[in-house]
Amino acid sequence: MKDVDKLRVLLPHWIEHNQGHGAEFLRWAETLSADAPEIAGLLRRASDALQSAHRSLEEALHRAGGPLAAPGHDNSSHHHHS
Repeated sequence: MKDVDKLRVLLPHWIEHNQGHGAEFLRWAETLSADAPEIAGLLRRASDALQSAHRSLEEALHRAGGPLAAPGHDNSSHHHHS
């Protein structure tokens, strides 16, 4: 498999993974907004940085030719970190 094709498999996973973390950062920022506003602000900044990364990853996927299913894998399954 060519490197670009490998990226076409990996990038959708990375995009989804980053979206989940960004949403989690925002949930924690909301939780901490009253008691730890500085930390909440940093979490919001981290979420914004992930949004920027998301746009770059989406563009990379687009330029690579779009998503490509991994051989022998169903793209609907996804592991999550706990």
